[in-house]
Amino acid sequence: MRQLLLGNAAVARGLYEAGCRFVSSYPGTPSTEITEEVAKYKEIYAEWAPNEKVAFEAAAGASIGGARAFAAMKHVGLNVAADPLFSISYTGGRAGLVLSVSDDQGMASSQNEQDSRHYARAAKLPMLEPSDSQEAKDFVKTAFELSEEYETPALLRMSIRVDHSQSIVELKEREERPLIPYEKDMRRFVMLPANAIGRHVVVEENMAKLQELAETSSINREEMRDTSIGFVTAGICYQYVREAFPDASVLKLGMVWPLPVERIRAFSEKVDRLIVVEELDPFIEDHCRSHGIRVDGGKDLTGLQGELSQSKLAAALGQAAKPSLDFGEPVPPRPPVLCPGCPHRGTFYTLHKMKLTVFGDIGCYTLGALAPLAAMDTTLCMGASISALHGFNTVRGAESAKSSVAVIGDSTFMHSGITSLTDIVYNKGISTVLILDNSITGMTGHQQNPTTGLTLKGEVTAAVDLEKLCEGLGIRRIRIADPGDLKQLETVLREELACEEPSVILVRRPCALLPQVRALKTKPLKVDPERCKSCRACMAIGCPSLRFEGKAAIDPTQCVGCALCEQLCKFGAIVKEAD
Repeated sequence: MRQLLLGNAAVARGLYEAGCRFVSSYPGTPSTEITEEVAKYKEIYAEWAPNEKVAFEAAAGASIGGARAFAAMKHVGLNVAADPLFSISYTGGRAGLVLSVSDDQGMASSQNEQDSRHYARAAKLPMLEPSDSQEAKDFVKTAFELSEEYETPALLRMSIRVDHSQSIVELKEREERPLIPYEKDMRRFVMLPANAIGRHVVVEENMAKLQELAETSSINREEMRDTSIGFVTAGICYQYVREAFPDASVLKLGMVWPLPVERIRAFSEKVDRLIVVEELDPFIEDHCRSHGIRVDGGKDLTGLQGELSQSKLAAALGQAAKPSLDFGEPVPPRPPVLCPGCPHRGTFYTLHKMKLTVFGDIGCYTLGALAPLAAMDTTLCMGASISALHGFNTVRGAESAKSSVAVIGDSTFMHSGITSLTDIVYNKGISTVLILDNSITGMTGHQQNPTTGLTLKGEVTAAVDLEKLCEGLGIRRIRIADPGDLKQLETVLREELACEEPSVILVRRPCALLPQVRALKTKPLKVDPERCKSCRACMAIGCPSLRFEGKAAIDPTQCVGCALCEQLCKFGAIVKEAD
C-alpha cells in the first residue's frame, strides 16, 4: 500500500515496521510529530520525557533490556543529550538503538543554527540522512540494523524540510522482534575507565568497518548523466540538485558519517566539475578537501547560513531561476505574535510597565520580547533564565535583585529549570522567578508534560505539584498570581521583589487554545466608539484582535474575552459583547 506521508510520520512508520518497542522524546520543533505519530501505534510504548537527556538514557536502557528503542529530538536537544551520547557510543545496546535529530536550517523555530553531523564525527557514530519520506522510513530500519551489527547507537539526521514535507511512501507490515535475553556484561556496560579503554578499541574497529561499508553500500549511490558537472550531496539538498540540474550527474550520500573517500574520488574523476551542495557547515566539502579530492565549488557558492532551495542553488551556479507566480504586490510580513487571550500577555505587559530586567527562556513566552511588549532582556537556552539571573544578581548585588526576574514555562522548568532554581537556593541567592504555568507545553503544539497529569497517550498519571516541588527545593516564598488580573500580578511582583530571599511566583492561567478553555465560549468584547478617546492605551498589550483606525476596534472573530484591554481602558469604552 502507498500513502502520502509527512517526513516525521514516515519515521514513525519506519519505527513501527522495524519492530521498535520503546520510544522516548521531548517535544522540539521540527521533530515533535515523530513521537506524536508513534503514539498512534499501540504496539509501541511511547512517552514524553522531562528532557532529551532523560529520553535518550531511557531508550538506551530499553535497548540494553533487549528491545529496539528510539529517541527523537531537535538539534539543540542533542546538546542536552550529548553527555549520555558520548558514553553510550562506547557501549551501544543489545537491541538496536537509534537517535533521530532534526536540524532547523533557517531557524524557523530555534535560537541557533547547528549542524548535527559534527556530533556523529565527534562521538564516532554512523549517521544516515534521508532526502524524502520514503527514505525517512527506510533509513530507520537500516539504522537499527547498523546499530545491532556494530554495537553502536545510530543517528538519523532529519532536516526541517524533510520533517515537514510530504511524499509517497510504500508501506509494509510490522516485523515483530522478540526481546533479546538479558545477560550481565560489566565490561561492556559499566564505563569505569578500565572498561572504557577496552571499549574505545571496539569503537575504532567498528568505525573502520563502517568506513568500508560507506565505500560499497547502496545507501550511497551514483546517478550518472551529463558529466560536465557532478554534484556530491545528501538529504534535502539532493532534491534541490535534481530539480535545479536534472541532467547533471550526482553522488547521493545516504550515510553522511562515516563518509566514503575512494567512492567520492572515483566520482570526481568521472566529471569535469565537482560541486558539493550541503546546508550549514562544509562538512562533506572539508572531508573531500582533507583527502585531496578536488572541489570546484561548495560553500563559496552556497554560503554557511540558512536553508537552500532550487532557486538559490540555480542562482549560485549562474543559472536562471525558474519563473514563479507573481501576485503583483509584496506579501505583507507576518511576524509571530502571542495568540489572542494568551495568558503570557498580561505577564509581559506588567513586566514592561514596571521596567524590570527580564531573563527569558524557551517557549511561547519568548514572544514577549517583541514589540509592543518588548519585555525580555535575554533568551539563551532551556533553563538558562533562572541560572543566568542568579549570576547576574550575584555580581550586581541586592539592588539588582529588586528590579530583575526570570521567566520560565512549566514544561521548561521541568526540563532544566529545577537544577537552576536549586543553584539559587543552595548559594543563598535572592532572585525572583516567575513560572508561567499555562497547563501545557504550548509552543510545540500542546504536548503533555509532568505537570499536566496526562501521559503522551492520554492516560491519567501523577501530576508534579509545582508548589511542593519548589518548597522541597528550599523556596519559602511561593506565591500564585493570575496574569489576567493585572493589578494583582503587579502587587505580587512588587512584594516579592522587595523581599531579601529567593522567591517563586506561579503565574497560573491555562493556554487560551486548550479545548477545555475554548469550550467556555467567553463572549468577545467590543469598543463603544462614543466613549473611546483614541488614547491607544489598549494597544500596549499587542493583542492581534485589537486594531486602531482613528478609534480602537476589536475583531470579534479573534477576541476570546480575556478582558486585558478592558482593564487598561480608563474611559470604560471596552465592554462585553451583547448576547
